[in-house]
Amino acid sequence: MSRRRTLSTKKKLALLVSAAAVAGGGAFAMAATSNASPVQNAKSSTVCQGLATALGNNQKFIADQKASPDSQSEARIANREAVVAQIKVQQEASGCEVGESAQDSQAAEPADTAPADNAGAGGADENAGGAGEGAGAGGADDNAGGATGEQVCAGSTVTLSGEGGAPAASSNQFPAGTQLKVTNLDNNKSTTVEVTSVSGSCALLNNAAFEEVREPGKFLIRNVRIEKVG
Repeated sequence: MSRRRTLSTKKKLALLVSAAAVAGGGAFAMAATSNASPVQNAKSSTVCQGLATALGNNQKFIADQKASPDSQSEARIANREAVVAQIKVQQEASGCEVGESAQDSQAAEPADTAPADNAGAGGADENAGGAGEGAGAGGADDNAGGATGEQVCAGSTVTLSGEGGAPAASSNQFPAGTQLKVTNLDNNKSTTVEVTSVSGSCALLNNAAFEEVREPGKFLIRNVRIEKVG
């Protein structure tokens, strides 16, 4: 009788220890899950909105080139697809929804969120969207836009194309060679750039140009003045 009672007590202790271990493991798993950073999107983060807009602009450019191809479209599309891939890498690094796209997004002002420490979504071929892109789908009319010195693109936001190279811009309203002055009214920084290619928005800055006017941790400029200066 005594031995049976002793074995029964040991079994009970073993069961209690096992139950405690299982409960502890479950609590740890729940804690780990609750501490995971939530994925941001264009409505909750300025960073994510800027990247989503950049992605949307590049995707629209690709779609336009496919819809009305010319002799240079294949090269342009290949370059922009490399930019799209790099923007998605930046979205993941910044905790944003990967693949979220917004063409010239005008969503409600999201909370500012600092991104991963990256200079931009660039790194693509420096000749992507080069000066030869004036022809083809989405090409800008030589008479588009306002007179020299006039403010243009009222109400537009400005983001980056993800392209490398010297400071430059792309546009769906101004032909290659047009000089645009872009001023970030939130920090009074400005840059004057030449339009070198076609894009899906009024003024899209490449990485180098965007760095000249951006605020730290932001990929979208909402309060902006764009002037045609040449």
